Amino acid sequence: MPEEVPAKGSILGKLVPARYVLAILGSIGMAIVYGLKVNLSVAMVAMVNHTATHRRQEENMSHMMTNVTSVNLVQECSPPGGASNVTAKVEDGPFDWSEPLQGTLLSCYFWGYLVSQIPLAHVAENFSAKWVMLFSVAINVVCTLLTPVMTEAHYSGLIIMRVLEGVGGGASFPAMHVMIAAWAPPSERMVMSTIIYVGTSAGTALSILLAGVLSANWGWRSIFYVMGALSCIWMVLWILLVQDNPKKQRLISPEERHMITSSLGTEQKTEHHPAVPWGKVFRSVPFWAILIAHTCNNFGWYMFLIEIPFYMKQVLKFNVASNAALSALPYFPMIIFSIFLGKMLDTLQSKGKISTTVARKTATSICTVIPGICLLILCFIGCRHYEAVTVMSVGIVAMGAMFSGFLSNHIDIAPNFAGTLVALTNTAATLPGIIVPLFVGFVTHGNVSTDRLQSLFYYQYISSSLQQNISAWRIIFGVTIVLFVLEFFVFTIFGSGAEQSWNRTGAQKEAEAKDEKTPLKETAVPKA
Repeated sequence: MPEEVPAKGSILGKLVPARYVLAILGSIGMAIVYGLKVNLSVAMVAMVNHTATHRRQEENMSHMMTNVTSVNLVQECSPPGGASNVTAKVEDGPFDWSEPLQGTLLSCYFWGYLVSQIPLAHVAENFSAKWVMLFSVAINVVCTLLTPVMTEAHYSGLIIMRVLEGVGGGASFPAMHVMIAAWAPPSERMVMSTIIYVGTSAGTALSILLAGVLSANWGWRSIFYVMGALSCIWMVLWILLVQDNPKKQRLISPEERHMITSSLGTEQKTEHHPAVPWGKVFRSVPFWAILIAHTCNNFGWYMFLIEIPFYMKQVLKFNVASNAALSALPYFPMIIFSIFLGKMLDTLQSKGKISTTVARKTATSICTVIPGICLLILCFIGCRHYEAVTVMSVGIVAMGAMFSGFLSNHIDIAPNFAGTLVALTNTAATLPGIIVPLFVGFVTHGNVSTDRLQSLFYYQYISSSLQQNISAWRIIFGVTIVLFVLEFFVFTIFGSGAEQSWNRTGAQKEAEAKDEKTPLKETAVPKA
């Protein structure tokens, strides 16, 4: 393909410029990746033979009762409104998987996710972010469609599918960071980043709800077939409507192309993509501020995403139906809040009211301070069920500010290496997804309520032989609050929205960026 193609105008005209066609399709792509990531959690409810699982639980409980002196029997909250919290027995599925095996099947996604990000970021930066993102979705779609057949052959087939899905998932953030760096004008970067990355939350919530409906009406296989087939539509649109940068895009107006390339400093042809200056990256204080913020925030994010529904079920005693609906509900106002905040910060920045640094620190402060306060309130709110749900919802909505905060900050400090930087920080930030469930299990070990001893024959949404009390969860929330505080101070003190000198190439390689509004990509000077 030639370096620059004729601009024929956006397919949707002035109503939706080409850069927002990219943002919308990028958001849907992220929703697909995250939706296909979590659908197994819902499908497994219908896949497992619960009778066999409960038989093992009875054996474990009998053993535990012989050592009852090591167990704290606690009486905690009653179900809200005095309703019964007994959950109807779920029909057995075909697979007799032990709880450790179920945990392995759910966690093996991260095996592929951890190893794929950095090499695929290199491919996105040096070759094509568009095709890397297509690969990310395509491998998830193919593996999702093959999951029923592979699982029925042997559980190792499901492990292979999940690992490959993780490989594809690991490509998504680096690819989209590279696309944003090439397409988003500085004055719109926060809102475009937010539109794209709120797809992760929307995909998670919609997948949980859709998978529940499909499983209840057409069986567990329908979750994988329907969600996989619907995702194929996106792949066709992505191939036809999206290109790596404005100069390769035919479906764009000449005015929009000039506006984007002039604001980014990419009007001239770039001879090559520079090599990553690894030494300078790891000596960069703003980079470490992003990495620490990303890792600490993900601990809190996984706490809200994974463990708060567990808390609602096991401590506040919401039944399964109420728990699923209440857990998914906050993610929709979070989308609205996130986009509004990104647009507001972009507007203030374009008017010269605030700098990029202030905007990033403001958004990051919102996604740390407010959730931290919410967790502090949960430590003392006790069994006031709906007040607790309200507080949790506020915390989840506020977490949406991360999309305009540290999560897109890599593009500010080094747009040439945005894919590599987000791969590095997201690799570190994936570890909390593994640590959080282990940490919660360790802290809550030994707190068993008397009603749990009487309900062995009923399926629990979160399989566990232990019941948590509020005292144990205060420790869990306290540790999360400490990490939010660490994130807040590190990013507020050391974070920056200014381009770093090591991002530059050619004659400007060692030049200092004097203004946060200077073009984000310097053009490489051709070698003599």
